[in-house]
Amino acid sequence: MYTKFTVTFATRHAGPSWPMLLPILGTLLMAAAWAPRAHAGDVYIACSAGVTLSMTDIRDVFLGEKQFAGPVKLLPVDNGAAQTDFLEKVMKMDAIKYTTAWTKKSFRDGSTPPSVKSGDGEVVEFLKHTPGGCGYLGAPPPAGLTLIGKI
Repeated sequence: MYTKFTVTFATRHAGPSWPMLLPILGTLLMAAAWAPRAHAGDVYIACSAGVTLSMTDIRDVFLGEKQFAGPVKLLPVDNGAAQTDFLEKVMKMDAIKYTTAWTKKSFRDGSTPPSVKSGDGEVVEFLKHTPGGCGYLGAPPPAGLTLIGKI
């Protein structure tokens, strides 16, 4: 009444063998060892014209704790190209802690995190055209922007 089924599994796969992969793996490891290392550069904190802040205010601005400089509403913007250096040097945290802090603040206060621009050029354009804009750059800011500090 019962039918007996037998299943045969292949013990060998059709992929490349380890002896073939070892030279490729070795080449990749050597290339990685000789690749130039990225060195952290200076971070320049800049705001739109007329914004007066101190370097001690910057952490609070980028965590949403300080929202005004006098009568001016502050609008921080993140720079995707320099964010790692900024978070390490200025904020003293990594990207996960920064994102977590903003996630908690968003749920608690309804605040929105700073928008992220792709690089210095987009940040400079934002700061030039946005009253109260504050951001960070990997190079000195051009004329017309207020340099808050360099780290």
